[in-house]
Amino acid sequence: MVRLRHVAFIACAVVALVGFSTVVTSQTRQTPRNRIAAPDCTGSEQWPASMAFVKLKNAGLTDNEKLDFTKTQVTRLASEQASRRLFRQVHRVVFTEHSGRRIEVITVNDASFDECSESGVDVFVVSQHFTP
Repeated sequence: MVRLRHVAFIACAVVALVGFSTVVTSQTRQTPRNRIAAPDCTGSEQWPASMAFVKLKNAGLTDNEKLDFTKTQVTRLASEQASRRLFRQVHRVVFTEHSGRRIEVITVNDASFDECSESGVDVFVVSQHFTP
């Protein structure tokens, strides 16, 4: 049941990716008055991007010498309040190697205003991206 929920959530995130892709840079993204602000874990040194890199490195897909970390892009695709203090977040992370090769992943993790690392990070490597 939990995996099915993640798959459905990822599917929604990929659909959202086609609709928008803005990078959130403030500590807390501002939302309309009737919505709750969500924690911002979009930095390239934040938990989702850091754990995505570790998992890619452990899988042998890249390493520290190959990546140009200054070109790493992190975009929050979705943030859903899971409980009073926890938010389930989906991020798109794009790593660029010095060779120009790009590695794109989707991450899913729980975050709070205290910590971006409230859970482990599920990492999904995007093998192809079809545009309309």
